[in-house]
Amino acid sequence: MSDITSIFKPYLEPKEVYRGGKNVPASDKKIYKLSSNENPIGASPKAIAMIKQAAESIDLYPDQTDIRLREALVTDFGQELTPDQFICGNSGSEIIDMVLRAFINEGDEVIYSNPCFLPYHVFSRWYGAKLIDVPLKEASFALDVEGILKVVTQKTKIIFLTSPNNPTGTYIKKDVLEAFLERIPNNIIIVFDEVYRHFADATDYTTALPFVKKGHSIIAVNSFSKTYGLAGQRVGYCYTTTTIAKYIRQIHKPFLLPITSIEGAIGALRDHEFIKKTVQTVLEGRRFLQESFTKLGITYWPTQANFFIIDPPLPEMEFTNQLMDQGIMVRPVSQFGAPGKVRISIGDQEANQALIKVLKNLK
Repeated sequence: MSDITSIFKPYLEPKEVYRGGKNVPASDKKIYKLSSNENPIGASPKAIAMIKQAAESIDLYPDQTDIRLREALVTDFGQELTPDQFICGNSGSEIIDMVLRAFINEGDEVIYSNPCFLPYHVFSRWYGAKLIDVPLKEASFALDVEGILKVVTQKTKIIFLTSPNNPTGTYIKKDVLEAFLERIPNNIIIVFDEVYRHFADATDYTTALPFVKKGHSIIAVNSFSKTYGLAGQRVGYCYTTTTIAKYIRQIHKPFLLPITSIEGAIGALRDHEFIKKTVQTVLEGRRFLQESFTKLGITYWPTQANFFIIDPPLPEMEFTNQLMDQGIMVRPVSQFGAPGKVRISIGDQEANQALIKVLKNLK
Protein backbone atom coordinates (compact mmCIF):
# COMPACT_ATOMS: atom_id res chain seq x y z
CA MET A 1 0.00 0.00 0.00
CA SER A 2 1.37 3.40 -0.97
CA ASP A 3 2.36 5.84 1.76
CA ILE A 4 0.49 9.17 1.61
CA THR A 5 3.83 10.94 2.09
CA SER A 6 4.85 9.75 -1.40
CA ILE A 7 2.75 12.56 -2.90
CA PHE A 8 4.12 15.26 -0.60
CA LYS A 9 6.17 17.93 -2.33
CA PRO A 10 9.83 17.32 -1.39
CA TYR A 11 10.54 21.03 -0.96
CA LEU A 12 7.80 21.23 1.71
CA GLU A 13 9.61 18.75 3.95
CA PRO A 14 9.99 20.31 7.43
CA LYS A 15 12.97 22.63 7.42
CA GLU A 16 13.28 26.19 8.58
CA VAL A 17 9.94 27.69 9.60
CA TYR A 18 9.18 31.39 9.96
CA ARG A 19 7.77 32.29 13.35
CA GLY A 20 7.05 35.87 14.25
CA GLY A 21 8.14 37.53 17.46
CA LYS A 22 6.75 36.26 20.74
CA ASN A 23 3.78 37.87 22.48
CA VAL A 24 4.17 39.54 25.84
CA PRO A 25 3.90 36.80 28.51
CA ALA A 26 1.54 37.04 31.45
CA SER A 27 3.36 38.79 34.28
CA ASP A 28 2.76 40.80 37.42
CA LYS A 29 5.49 43.24 36.45
CA LYS A 30 5.77 45.76 33.64
CA ILE A 31 7.10 44.22 30.42
CA TYR A 32 8.59 46.44 27.71
CA LYS A 33 8.26 44.72 24.35
CA LEU A 34 11.26 45.77 22.28
CA SER A 35 11.34 42.64 20.16
CA SER A 36 8.94 43.09 17.23
CA ASN A 37 9.56 46.62 15.88
CA GLU A 38 6.00 47.70 16.65
CA ASN A 39 4.87 51.29 16.87
CA PRO A 40 6.18 52.78 20.17
CA ILE A 41 3.14 55.02 20.67
CA GLY A 42 0.38 52.58 19.72
CA ALA A 43 -2.09 52.89 16.88
CA SER A 44 -3.50 55.85 15.00
CA PRO A 45 -6.57 57.27 16.83
CA LYS A 46 -8.27 57.88 13.49
CA ALA A 47 -7.65 54.26 12.52
CA ILE A 48 -9.06 53.02 15.82
CA ALA A 49 -12.19 55.15 15.41
CA MET A 50 -12.81 53.83 11.90
CA ILE A 51 -12.18 50.23 13.00
CA LYS A 52 -14.74 50.59 15.81
CA GLN A 53 -17.29 51.98 13.39
CA ALA A 54 -16.58 49.20 10.87
CA ALA A 55 -16.95 46.54 13.58
CA GLU A 56 -20.67 47.30 13.66
CA SER A 57 -20.92 45.77 10.17
CA ILE A 58 -18.82 42.62 10.55
CA ASP A 59 -21.89 40.47 9.85
CA LEU A 60 -21.64 41.62 6.23
CA TYR A 61 -19.01 40.72 3.65
CA PRO A 62 -16.29 43.35 3.21
CA ASP A 63 -15.44 45.16 -0.03
CA GLN A 64 -15.07 42.69 -2.88
CA THR A 65 -11.83 44.37 -3.97
CA ASP A 66 -9.17 46.60 -2.42
CA ILE A 67 -9.96 49.56 -4.68
CA ARG A 68 -10.91 52.01 -1.89
CA LEU A 69 -7.63 51.40 -0.09
CA ARG A 70 -5.71 51.65 -3.35
CA GLU A 71 -7.34 55.02 -4.05
CA ALA A 72 -6.38 56.19 -0.55
CA LEU A 73 -2.79 55.11 -1.26
CA VAL A 74 -2.78 57.14 -4.48
CA THR A 75 -3.61 60.22 -2.40
CA ASP A 76 -0.95 59.31 0.16
CA PHE A 77 1.63 59.06 -2.64
CA GLY A 78 0.72 62.50 -3.95
CA GLN A 79 -0.95 61.21 -7.13
CA GLU A 80 2.43 59.98 -8.44
CA LEU A 81 0.97 56.52 -9.05
CA THR A 82 -2.41 55.21 -10.20
CA PRO A 83 -4.75 52.81 -8.36
CA ASP A 84 -3.82 50.11 -10.87
CA GLN A 85 -0.23 50.15 -9.58
CA PHE A 86 -1.12 49.09 -6.02
CA ILE A 87 -1.99 45.67 -4.64
CA CYS A 88 -3.15 45.21 -1.04
CA GLY A 89 -3.09 42.13 1.15
CA ASN A 90 -3.16 40.80 4.69
CA SER A 91 0.32 42.03 5.71
CA GLY A 92 3.54 42.69 3.87
CA SER A 93 4.37 39.00 4.32
CA GLU A 94 1.31 38.01 2.30
CA ILE A 95 2.36 40.41 -0.45
CA ILE A 96 5.72 38.60 -0.58
CA ASP A 97 3.92 35.26 -0.78
CA MET A 98 1.62 36.58 -3.50
CA VAL A 99 4.58 37.73 -5.61
CA LEU A 100 6.29 34.35 -5.24
CA ARG A 101 3.08 32.51 -6.19
CA ALA A 102 2.76 34.66 -9.28
CA PHE A 103 6.31 34.22 -10.56
CA ILE A 104 8.09 31.17 -9.13
CA ASN A 105 8.06 27.73 -10.71
CA GLU A 106 9.95 24.77 -9.29
CA GLY A 107 13.66 25.17 -10.05
CA ASP A 108 13.58 28.95 -10.53
CA GLU A 109 16.31 30.82 -8.67
CA VAL A 110 15.70 33.36 -5.90
CA ILE A 111 18.53 35.51 -4.59
CA TYR A 112 18.51 37.01 -1.11
CA SER A 113 21.12 38.43 1.26
CA ASN A 114 21.47 37.28 4.85
CA PRO A 115 20.98 38.67 7.44
CA CYS A 116 17.46 39.34 6.20
CA PHE A 117 13.74 38.89 6.84
CA LEU A 118 13.23 35.13 7.07
CA PRO A 119 10.14 34.86 4.80
CA TYR A 120 12.23 35.72 1.73
CA HIS A 121 13.79 32.27 1.63
CA VAL A 122 11.27 30.32 3.73
CA PHE A 123 8.35 31.35 1.51
CA SER A 124 10.42 30.87 -1.67
CA ARG A 125 11.07 27.25 -0.67
CA TRP A 126 7.30 26.63 -0.56
CA TYR A 127 7.25 27.01 -4.35
CA GLY A 128 10.30 24.89 -5.08
CA ALA A 129 12.71 27.74 -5.73
CA LYS A 130 16.46 27.21 -5.72
CA LEU A 131 17.72 29.52 -2.97
CA ILE A 132 20.91 31.53 -3.43
CA ASP A 133 22.26 33.49 -0.48
CA VAL A 134 24.68 36.32 -1.23
CA PRO A 135 25.37 37.56 2.32
CA LEU A 136 25.65 41.22 3.18
CA LYS A 137 29.24 42.35 3.66
CA GLU A 138 30.29 41.10 7.06
CA ALA A 139 31.71 44.21 8.68
CA SER A 140 29.24 46.80 7.43
CA PHE A 141 26.14 44.76 6.49
CA ALA A 142 26.24 46.58 3.14
CA LEU A 143 24.76 45.00 0.01
CA ASP A 144 27.26 42.93 -1.99
CA VAL A 145 26.27 44.21 -5.41
CA GLU A 146 29.04 42.48 -7.34
CA GLY A 147 28.40 39.24 -5.47
CA ILE A 148 24.75 39.28 -6.55
CA LEU A 149 25.56 40.10 -10.16
CA LYS A 150 28.00 37.17 -10.33
CA VAL A 151 25.29 34.62 -9.44
CA VAL A 152 22.54 35.93 -11.74
CA THR A 153 21.68 33.31 -14.37
CA GLN A 154 18.96 32.69 -16.93
CA LYS A 155 17.05 30.89 -14.17
CA THR A 156 17.04 33.90 -11.83
CA LYS A 157 13.47 35.07 -11.31
CA ILE A 158 13.48 37.21 -8.15
CA ILE A 159 16.07 39.20 -6.19
CA PHE A 160 15.11 40.38 -2.71
CA LEU A 161 16.48 43.74 -1.55
CA THR A 162 15.58 45.53 1.68
CA SER A 163 16.12 49.14 2.64
CA PRO A 164 16.22 49.76 5.55
CA ASN A 165 17.10 46.14 6.15
CA ASN A 166 15.62 43.93 8.86
CA PRO A 167 17.42 42.98 11.14
CA THR A 168 20.47 45.19 10.49
CA GLY A 169 18.90 48.64 9.98
CA THR A 170 21.32 49.35 7.13
CA TYR A 171 20.13 50.82 3.84
CA ILE A 172 20.93 50.91 0.13
CA LYS A 173 22.09 54.29 -1.17
CA LYS A 174 20.19 55.71 -4.12
CA ASP A 175 23.17 55.74 -6.49
CA VAL A 176 23.99 52.13 -5.57
CA LEU A 177 20.43 50.98 -6.26
CA GLU A 178 20.28 52.95 -9.51
CA ALA A 179 23.53 51.46 -10.81
CA PHE A 180 22.45 47.98 -9.74
CA LEU A 181 19.11 48.18 -11.55
CA GLU A 182 20.82 49.32 -14.73
CA ARG A 183 22.82 46.07 -14.74
CA ILE A 184 19.92 43.71 -14.03
CA PRO A 185 17.87 42.30 -16.94
CA ASN A 186 14.33 43.65 -16.92
CA ASN A 187 12.84 40.14 -16.89
CA ILE A 188 14.08 39.64 -13.32
CA ILE A 189 11.80 40.89 -10.56
CA ILE A 190 13.37 43.02 -7.82
CA VAL A 191 11.31 42.74 -4.64
CA PHE A 192 12.24 45.87 -2.70
CA ASP A 193 11.12 45.72 0.91
CA GLU A 194 10.76 49.30 2.18
CA VAL A 195 8.54 48.61 5.21
CA TYR A 196 10.70 50.87 7.41
CA ARG A 197 11.00 53.73 4.90
CA HIS A 198 9.33 56.36 7.09
CA PHE A 199 12.19 56.19 9.60
CA ALA A 200 14.99 56.67 7.06
CA ASP A 201 16.40 60.20 7.18
CA ALA A 202 19.69 59.74 5.29
CA THR A 203 19.96 62.24 2.45
CA ASP A 204 20.94 59.50 -0.02
CA TYR A 205 18.13 57.11 0.96
CA THR A 206 15.54 56.25 -1.66
CA THR A 207 12.36 54.27 -1.94
CA ALA A 208 11.52 52.28 -5.07
CA LEU A 209 9.18 55.02 -6.32
CA PRO A 210 11.49 56.76 -8.81
CA PHE A 211 12.48 53.41 -10.29
CA VAL A 212 8.91 52.19 -10.63
CA LYS A 213 8.14 55.44 -12.47
CA LYS A 214 11.08 54.74 -14.80
CA GLY A 215 9.62 51.34 -15.65
CA HIS A 216 12.04 49.03 -13.85
CA SER A 217 10.72 45.58 -12.87
CA ILE A 218 10.67 46.43 -9.19
CA ILE A 219 7.96 45.71 -6.62
CA ALA A 220 7.98 47.83 -3.45
CA VAL A 221 6.64 46.00 -0.38
CA ASN A 222 5.07 48.07 2.41
CA SER A 223 3.15 47.43 5.62
CA PHE A 224 0.75 49.14 8.01
CA SER A 225 2.29 47.31 10.98
CA LYS A 226 5.10 49.74 11.81
CA THR A 227 4.54 53.45 11.17
CA TYR A 228 0.75 53.19 11.33
CA GLY A 229 0.56 50.91 14.39
CA LEU A 230 -1.79 48.36 12.83
CA ALA A 231 0.25 45.18 13.38
CA GLY A 232 -2.80 43.41 14.78
CA GLN A 233 -4.87 44.18 11.67
CA ARG A 234 -2.38 42.57 9.24
CA VAL A 235 -2.50 45.00 6.33
CA GLY A 236 0.18 45.42 3.69
CA TYR A 237 0.55 46.55 0.11
CA CYS A 238 2.94 46.88 -2.76
CA TYR A 239 3.30 49.19 -5.72
CA THR A 240 4.91 48.46 -9.05
CA THR A 241 4.46 49.03 -12.77
CA THR A 242 0.95 48.74 -14.17
CA THR A 243 1.96 45.70 -16.24
CA ILE A 244 3.31 43.75 -13.26
CA ALA A 245 0.45 44.76 -10.97
CA LYS A 246 -2.16 43.70 -13.53
CA TYR A 247 -0.51 40.30 -13.80
CA ILE A 248 -0.29 39.72 -10.02
CA ARG A 249 -3.88 40.88 -9.51
CA GLN A 250 -5.05 37.74 -11.32
CA ILE A 251 -4.39 35.78 -8.10
CA HIS A 252 -5.83 38.43 -5.77
CA LYS A 253 -8.80 36.81 -4.01
CA PRO A 254 -12.17 38.55 -3.70
CA PHE A 255 -13.15 39.75 -0.21
CA LEU A 256 -9.49 39.36 0.80
CA LEU A 257 -9.27 42.21 3.31
CA PRO A 258 -11.56 42.37 6.38
CA ILE A 259 -13.68 45.52 6.57
CA THR A 260 -11.90 46.54 9.80
CA SER A 261 -8.54 46.32 8.02
CA ILE A 262 -9.70 48.39 5.06
CA GLU A 263 -11.24 51.12 7.20
CA GLY A 264 -8.36 51.10 9.70
CA ALA A 265 -5.76 51.45 6.96
CA ILE A 266 -7.63 54.30 5.28
CA GLY A 267 -7.97 56.07 8.63
CA ALA A 268 -4.26 55.58 9.36
CA LEU A 269 -3.25 57.09 6.01
CA ARG A 270 -5.27 60.21 6.82
CA ASP A 271 -3.76 60.62 10.30
CA HIS A 272 -0.79 62.76 9.34
CA GLU A 273 -0.30 64.10 12.87
CA PHE A 274 0.05 60.56 14.23
CA ILE A 275 2.55 59.60 11.54
CA LYS A 276 4.60 62.71 12.30
CA LYS A 277 4.55 61.93 16.03
CA THR A 278 5.56 58.32 15.43
CA VAL A 279 8.55 59.26 13.29
CA GLN A 280 9.60 61.96 15.76
CA THR A 281 9.40 59.48 18.67
CA VAL A 282 11.52 56.94 16.79
CA LEU A 283 14.16 59.45 15.68
CA GLU A 284 14.49 60.90 19.18
CA GLY A 285 14.70 57.41 20.65
CA ARG A 286 17.25 56.42 18.05
CA ARG A 287 19.55 59.28 19.02
CA PHE A 288 19.12 58.52 22.73
CA LEU A 289 19.90 54.82 22.36
CA GLN A 290 22.83 55.43 20.04
CA GLU A 291 24.41 57.81 22.53
CA SER A 292 23.67 55.43 25.40
CA PHE A 293 25.10 52.39 23.61
CA THR A 294 28.25 54.37 22.87
CA LYS A 295 28.65 55.37 26.51
CA LEU A 296 28.12 51.77 27.64
CA GLY A 297 30.59 50.42 25.12
CA ILE A 298 27.97 48.26 23.39
CA THR A 299 28.74 47.50 19.76
CA TYR A 300 25.89 48.52 17.45
CA TRP A 301 25.39 49.31 13.78
CA PRO A 302 24.04 52.69 12.64
CA THR A 303 20.39 52.28 11.73
CA GLN A 304 17.84 53.91 9.47
CA ALA A 305 14.98 51.89 10.97
CA ASN A 306 13.08 51.75 14.26
CA PHE A 307 15.46 49.20 15.77
CA PHE A 308 19.15 48.49 16.36
CA ILE A 309 21.16 45.35 15.84
CA ILE A 310 23.83 44.96 18.50
CA ASP A 311 26.67 42.64 19.42
CA PRO A 312 25.61 41.88 23.01
CA PRO A 313 28.16 41.71 25.84
CA LEU A 314 26.91 38.19 26.68
CA PRO A 315 25.97 35.18 24.52
CA GLU A 316 22.76 36.10 22.68
CA MET A 317 20.36 33.80 24.56
CA GLU A 318 21.91 34.56 27.95
CA PHE A 319 21.64 38.26 27.15
CA THR A 320 18.04 37.88 25.95
CA ASN A 321 17.01 35.88 29.00
CA GLN A 322 18.67 38.24 31.46
CA LEU A 323 16.85 41.20 29.91
CA MET A 324 13.57 39.28 29.95
CA ASP A 325 14.05 38.62 33.66
CA GLN A 326 14.25 42.40 34.09
CA GLY A 327 11.12 43.08 32.00
CA ILE A 328 12.74 43.86 28.64
CA MET A 329 11.86 41.75 25.59
CA VAL A 330 14.45 41.77 22.79
CA ARG A 331 14.99 39.40 19.86
CA PRO A 332 18.02 37.23 19.08
CA VAL A 333 18.47 37.12 15.30
CA SER A 334 20.56 34.04 14.56
CA GLN A 335 17.50 32.76 12.67
CA PHE A 336 17.71 35.86 10.46
CA GLY A 337 21.27 34.97 9.50
CA ALA A 338 23.04 37.09 12.13
CA PRO A 339 24.46 34.59 14.66
CA GLY A 340 25.27 36.04 18.05
CA LYS A 341 23.47 39.32 17.37
CA VAL A 342 20.37 40.75 19.03
CA ARG A 343 17.80 43.17 17.61
CA ILE A 344 16.34 45.83 19.90
CA SER A 345 13.31 47.88 18.88
CA ILE A 346 13.19 51.58 19.68
CA GLY A 347 10.45 52.21 22.24
CA ASP A 348 8.97 55.32 23.77
CA GLN A 349 11.03 57.35 26.23
CA GLU A 350 10.00 55.23 29.22
CA ALA A 351 10.87 51.95 27.51
CA ASN A 352 14.20 53.23 26.19
CA GLN A 353 15.23 54.48 29.62
CA ALA A 354 14.20 51.17 31.20
CA LEU A 355 16.35 49.33 28.67
CA ILE A 356 19.43 51.43 29.39
CA LYS A 357 18.93 51.07 33.15
CA VAL A 358 18.94 47.28 32.78
CA LEU A 359 21.98 47.34 30.49
CA LYS A 360 23.93 49.41 33.02
CA ASN A 361 23.29 46.77 35.69
CA LEU A 362 23.90 43.77 33.43
CA LYS A 363 26.08 41.11 35.01
